[in-house]
Amino acid sequence: MIRSKIAGIGKYVPENIMTNDDLKEYMDTSDEWIRERTGIQERRYAHRTGETTTTMAIEASKIAIERAGITAADIDFIVFATLSPDYYFPGCGVLLQREMKMKEIGALDVRNQCSGFVYALSIADQFIRTGTYKNILVIGSEKHSFGLDFSTRGRNVSVIFGDGAGAVVMQPTEKEKQGILSTHLHSDGESAEVLAMFNPGTHANHWNGGKVLADFKNAPIGEMFFSHEMVEKAQVFPNMDGPAVFKKAIVKFPEVINEALTKNGYKPSDLDMLIPHQANLRIAQFVQQQLGLRDDQVFNNIQKYGNTTAASIPIALCEAWEEGKIKEHDLVCLAAFGSGFTWGSVLLNW
Repeated sequence: MIRSKIAGIGKYVPENIMTNDDLKEYMDTSDEWIRERTGIQERRYAHRTGETTTTMAIEASKIAIERAGITAADIDFIVFATLSPDYYFPGCGVLLQREMKMKEIGALDVRNQCSGFVYALSIADQFIRTGTYKNILVIGSEKHSFGLDFSTRGRNVSVIFGDGAGAVVMQPTEKEKQGILSTHLHSDGESAEVLAMFNPGTHANHWNGGKVLADFKNAPIGEMFFSHEMVEKAQVFPNMDGPAVFKKAIVKFPEVINEALTKNGYKPSDLDMLIPHQANLRIAQFVQQQLGLRDDQVFNNIQKYGNTTAASIPIALCEAWEEGKIKEHDLVCLAAFGSGFTWGSVLLNW
């Protein structure tokens, strides 16, 4: 049986460290307030003009490709997950393909936010299993810092997020006890507006859980897409109902992890490592408790990087591997929950 394996992995985080105390210069907050609610101590911010979602992805990809023992010319497909692309369109996949001087290969962009890397990995897995491609580059990269509300008004969201990128090269394997065993993807759009960024968008500023954001009935068409009023009313920043997200996440996280374990005849105690999406340390700790896992069975690095959305799982996976906490044949589970709502899991033998 042909499975897909992670043949190489890499990460990149910007040099600029923004601590909780640093954020006090922009908003009414404190180190204690942020740590108590999120577990975050610091995060990385990309250079405002010198780094983009794509350039960070390139740095992570170079490392992953080198560790896979191939070159950029060997990559035959790209799957790029992000919610913070360089442009509204085209997507980052083609920008990376161009800058890395790859062949005229396919490039697919995935917009599943926090679950983006899990979804992207699932897509790559299917292409490998069917023999369509042999060297797939899967990326999660985010530059959140460019679009956050750095005021007291936006602190509930802005203190959480950081920038960075992670990448893996997926290849086929026929070895026993190696590769992805199964992937599991879910969504429920009933509460889509609970965690969302509404503008700019083609909803004409009319849809926000059924509420009218602004009256643009007589406004020029262009202003319905983007306007001064949106900026003045802070409608161009991410919106999140934190308690609602937390309530849903602590149910769906353990549920989708158990789904993967049960599918393959395992139980939580069999796991060598769980890499949860780094959304909130409190969520990860709750899931760990629910599954009865030891500290050495779960890897968290949100304390250092904040929530890097689609990049959080590959960054954490890479760091855990680099620190020797993931070894050959280890049973590893990746799990994510985020905007949409979307969630998913991947179970693999390293």
